[in-house]
Amino acid sequence: MTLPVTVDFHAHAQSPRATELIAGAPNNPGGEANPHNQELARTRYDAAFRDINVRLHTMDRERIDMQAVSPAPNYAYWADADLSDQIVTASNEHVAEICATNPDRFVGLCHVSLQHPELAAKQLVGAMTKLGMRGVEIGTRAEEMDLDDPSLDAFWSVAERVQAPIFIHPAGTTLGKRVSKDYLGNLIGNPLDTTIALTNLIFGGVLERFPTLNVVAAHGGGYLPSYFARTVHGHQVRPEAQTISRPPVEYLHRLWIDNLVFEPLFVAHLVTVMGASRIVLGTDYPFDMGQENPVELVEAVPGLSEEDARRIKGGNAIELLHLR
Repeated sequence: MTLPVTVDFHAHAQSPRATELIAGAPNNPGGEANPHNQELARTRYDAAFRDINVRLHTMDRERIDMQAVSPAPNYAYWADADLSDQIVTASNEHVAEICATNPDRFVGLCHVSLQHPELAAKQLVGAMTKLGMRGVEIGTRAEEMDLDDPSLDAFWSVAERVQAPIFIHPAGTTLGKRVSKDYLGNLIGNPLDTTIALTNLIFGGVLERFPTLNVVAAHGGGYLPSYFARTVHGHQVRPEAQTISRPPVEYLHRLWIDNLVFEPLFVAHLVTVMGASRIVLGTDYPFDMGQENPVELVEAVPGLSEEDARRIKGGNAIELLHLR
């Protein structure tokens, strides 16, 4: 396989069967439907998800050589083990089908039943060995269980062993009514949920216990890179925050993030804080909160070296996905 130059690490697919299973579950917590999202589902998302040629045309327009395709982030972490396994199987098989249509353009990231950690570990191994997946997408929490919950060590251990990159993507927020208007649940809530999840991985000792775990966060890592100096200061002066053996900045630089921050100025900030070796492209295909110019964003960053641009455009993702 000829290695791609540009790799979109953040692109989604939607399994019709998984959607049916979730919608038909008697214990589905549901929620009030968003009319605009329903309209987008009819007018934009249906063809984007259903027609592989629409996907390929969009990739060509955006100068994307390869997508790392992950299921749309409806994790259904409320489901019992049997139903959850059915949903995960349907989602992963759908992604595998897309990848099989053109293996030079698509690789897959699987879903797992994170609320059932032992099952999730088995699903990850199965998806990578039987379906050829290259990593896994998880949420920022599994219902009430945060990512530093000790029960998840069974999953982290296996993910580290099989060298699976873990793509963390939010699916809502716990802020409730405070962000229930003006689409603030996504505008503010989703990035904040990612920030909390990554901070839990740091202070909860997950990155310390699993030193070769590869974690990639959506949407520029939320707000984590924007004000990390406060976290560093807090670790220095507050005994409650001194839960890890090394300065928190060392764990920050263990993370990867995508460049889905919309403006060259903010990409430049991510490069300054994280380093170009820790950033990948992300579009959030096909959602309207995504970006359609990830390559141009990189090229518009002032003073970015050709080598650093190459890393962000595809080199980092190639390493994470073990494509060499």
